[in-house]
Amino acid sequence: MNKVVNGSTIIPAMRYRDAHAAIEWLCKAFGFEKQAVYEDDQGRVMHAQLVYGNGMVMIGEVSPDGFGKHMAQPDEIQGRETQCAAVTVTDCRAHYERAKAAGAVIIDEYAEKEYGGAGYGCSDPEGHLWWFGSFNPWQ
Repeated sequence: MNKVVNGSTIIPAMRYRDAHAAIEWLCKAFGFEKQAVYEDDQGRVMHAQLVYGNGMVMIGEVSPDGFGKHMAQPDEIQGRETQCAAVTVTDCRAHYERAKAAGAVIIDEYAEKEYGGAGYGCSDPEGHLWWFGSFNPWQ
């Protein structure tokens, strides 16, 4: 079994048209913190690392070449996604209120779950889906 002491072994990577704006919004709305932001000579975000607890998401600008040519943005596929990041939070109700106040589009309202914990689903300003919940599958 692979085990990382200081973080997750699976890190979602997402692309945004305006990565700088996305990074600021994700920090404000969801409570992520910037760990690193690397730009090219034109100031485009080539790679960024945002952390939340022991988890991380990697962010980059939309690019039609390399790995990026295999990715679609939600507005290119009728607002849909093929996956979403799921984030465990300690106070799900407060997190929901914070995200809602910052303008997150709530897709699945906050609810207490019969299997334990609470959760909600939303999308960010560029249409990427996110799931936040207090259920911790590791416990």
